[in-house]
Amino acid sequence: MEIRSPAFFIGNTIPFKYTCDGDNISPPLQWESPPQGTNSFALILDDPDAPDGTFTHWVVYNLPADTRELQEGVAKHPKLHKGIMQGKNSFGDVGFGGPCPPKKDGAHRYFFKILALDQLLDLPPGASKEQVMAAMEGHVLDAAEVMGRYAREFPDA
Repeated sequence: MEIRSPAFFIGNTIPFKYTCDGDNISPPLQWESPPQGTNSFALILDDPDAPDGTFTHWVVYNLPADTRELQEGVAKHPKLHKGIMQGKNSFGDVGFGGPCPPKKDGAHRYFFKILALDQLLDLPPGASKEQVMAAMEGHVLDAAEVMGRYAREFPDA
């Protein structure tokens, strides 16, 4: 399985508009080649370089098995079309929260991970990453990730 974003190359800078300093909207994502038996997908966006440990920026689950992309700017609602659900991120909000590392902290890495699952997750909208991870246990058929970077380096005032 593979995942990519037409908005940035693997390992390169995530464009400004997809960050907390820009429009704070989700970038477009595309994936392909899920394994046979896939019944749904989950997507998790994590920053493992956050000062207090991994910071979760986005949790999406129950994406239908025939889904192969998320368009730019996914609405920040707990329940979307076709039964797609979004969980809470580490900001405490539902939906996408863009890269927003501390100023002068250097570039952080942001991992967009897509997981192919053999079932839908029996979770309500707004679930936490921990709840999604627990519900996925034993049901992940395959996974793929794409990483982008972002740094907030501003001139001193």
